Amino acid sequence: MFDLVELAGKIEELRKIMHNLTENSDNLLDPEVVAASQMLDIVLTEYEKTVNKHKGK
Repeated sequence: MFDLVELAGKIEELRKIMHNLTENSDNLLDPEVVAASQMLDIVLTEYEKTVNKHKGK
């Protein structure tokens, strides 16, 4: 499992990618934008699960 620091770094990296893609695309439904958004959602969900797991300890 990822640790929180690693996940936070990945979130920041994906956030920058999303920003660049949306700046350079007129279509938010562009397959690249959608794929990047989905990846970001996956990592955000993993981050939330990890935070909640640590809270339970």
